[in-house]
Amino acid sequence: MNEKITKAVFPVAGLGTRFLPATKASPKEMLPIVDKPLIQYAVEEAAAAGITEMIFITGRAKRAIEDHFDKAYELESELAAKNKHALLEMVQSIKPAGVECFYVRQPETLGLGHAVLCAQKLVRDEPFAVILADDLLDHEPSVMQQMTELYDHYRCSIVGVETIAPQASRSYGVVAGREWDDRLIKLDGIVEKPAPEHAPSNLGVVGRYILTPRIFDHLRNLAPGTGGEIQLTDSIQRLMAEEQILAYRYRGQRFDCGSKFGYLQATVELALRHPEVGADFEAYLYARMGLPHELPAAVEVPASTVTPASKKVLPLEGVAA
Repeated sequence: MNEKITKAVFPVAGLGTRFLPATKASPKEMLPIVDKPLIQYAVEEAAAAGITEMIFITGRAKRAIEDHFDKAYELESELAAKNKHALLEMVQSIKPAGVECFYVRQPETLGLGHAVLCAQKLVRDEPFAVILADDLLDHEPSVMQQMTELYDHYRCSIVGVETIAPQASRSYGVVAGREWDDRLIKLDGIVEKPAPEHAPSNLGVVGRYILTPRIFDHLRNLAPGTGGEIQLTDSIQRLMAEEQILAYRYRGQRFDCGSKFGYLQATVELALRHPEVGADFEAYLYARMGLPHELPAAVEVPASTVTPASKKVLPLEGVAA
């Protein structure tokens, strides 16, 4: 088994119905945050963690993702001819240096677990990352880099988690476990989208995983679960009986770009620190709200405050502390 995480799986076959009609013919992962699509943020996060093989699990109308990471000879030639060297360099760096991209068609959208299973032939017997582009996680070092460093130390599966409001449990896989420190929890259980009264804790799983290849054995033999889909959380629950699994409260700020509100939040926050438009956009927001604001022409717009997901698990009845 490879000792380093070199492969990341990106499930991108979903229909993106929350963003219709924008996603009728274009993948939701290609929705831009200012001037960069969501999937590019996800790939850059993986590359920052030393991952070199990007495996996209695609579906209908997802060709735009493949085109985005492919060379654009005509565009590059035109930019070079017009001496637009900065734009040319930007276009050529869309696929990070040293990275290879692979594409696997998911024949049916049968859930996240099924999408991960579709990657088995390319992953083979290596540990691998799973990154959901809907969750834009903002931090330096990247959240996946934080998790790969933990894997290098503990050599086990790791799921990213954050503190959630009780009423939000129906939208998350929710974990139970014993705290090792303020960021690491040894998992005892994981439940997919429980009702608030049945949630084992207030820690919800976000779209970042590191998994050992044993997960494929469970995915292959798993009956459909919640919503008639093959749930990754159910396979993680079974894997837990065979090997240690950790939950990690990541350092960073998450934007749920699978929702319109989260997508708008990400757009505003990243626009405010954009080197080209950040200062003007901040001045516009102040003016739009009717607030006085003076911004010197050369001032650097500060990055938004990062909210670390570092709160303690709230003690809930019946859950091991």
